Amino acid sequence: MDTMMKTQTHNSQRGFSLLELLVSLSLGLIVLASIASLFRTGMNSTFLVSQRAETQQNMRAAIDLMTKDINQAGAGLPSGGIQLPTGTGSSTSKYGCDQSGTCYVPTYTYPTSNYMYGIIPGWSNGVQGNAVIPATPGRRNDSITVIYADYNYPLWEYYVTFPSTSSATTINLAANPIYSPAPAAINSAGAIQVGDLIMLSNSRGTAVAEVTGITGTSMTFANLDALNINQSGAASNNLQTINPRNTADNTTVAYRLFAVTYYLTVPANGQMPRLMRQVNGLTPVPVADNIINMQFAYDVYNSTTSALDSNQANPLGVAESPNLVQKVNIWIMGQSMTQNGNKSQNMYLATSVSARNMAFRNRYQ
Repeated sequence: MDTMMKTQTHNSQRGFSLLELLVSLSLGLIVLASIASLFRTGMNSTFLVSQRAETQQNMRAAIDLMTKDINQAGAGLPSGGIQLPTGTGSSTSKYGCDQSGTCYVPTYTYPTSNYMYGIIPGWSNGVQGNAVIPATPGRRNDSITVIYADYNYPLWEYYVTFPSTSSATTINLAANPIYSPAPAAINSAGAIQVGDLIMLSNSRGTAVAEVTGITGTSMTFANLDALNINQSGAASNNLQTINPRNTADNTTVAYRLFAVTYYLTVPANGQMPRLMRQVNGLTPVPVADNIINMQFAYDVYNSTTSALDSNQANPLGVAESPNLVQKVNIWIMGQSMTQNGNKSQNMYLATSVSARNMAFRNRYQ
């Protein structure tokens, strides 16, 4: 009997060694770390680009609005500007203040013996309450005030009369029938409101007054107005100076003026500085957030040397007349919304605006 012996062969499969597992795991972690690093870099780049784009857009919106106002500086004003109340009984008038009595720039009185220029440079006068903005280069911020006539609301389409020759605190207005359609009532929405500045002109001269009361047919210019412009007791350059001797005289023409002040404010709740726009004696409105610096320089025609003095930061400080400003150079700096970290970005925009309604001397040819 043959004995058959069967041999069973076991095929053993060799597994990974601990060293191989550790090497594989290390390589996998390196790859994952690289992917995470690339992802983080991409996210950071996207974040920085979006922050930069948002900051630039914010600054461009601010400059666009300032440019529109500065382009109009002096429009509709008599050549050289307007003398506000002077002489016995007068005091300095204000700009950049609202009806509550709050003034938003540190120096808020008209310069050169109470004179209303088309442009009032505000060298180192640009932060409400003299608040400190640490990131400001050189710690200097400027304001600017520009003044021009409002041609959108047709106040000149009214007959203007003074109801009394002895007092000029009120004027009456009646729509001139030659204009069709008739202008909207002066107290309608979007028309005249308390705090607005009105320029009145006739053969006796030109004067400016602040509206303190209004009805559908009259305006009141009482003393102690917020901007201290009315001053009926001043010796000259007030409404009484141009009050016609005949109450039936309707040759007086009226325009609304815009006195627009740009400045920075630092909110009390820890937000970044904000660019503000304040008009006449009205409440200011925000223009752009995260603006940390604003500076202006002026190209001024020098009537003594018959040359252009370029980039004058403080024309009034060197006895140059704002009436001879030819160009305004604007420089603003914005900061991205992320603060106090590596991702915070500061950048600036600069532009120049021709003061086309101011005195003109062609020194660029």
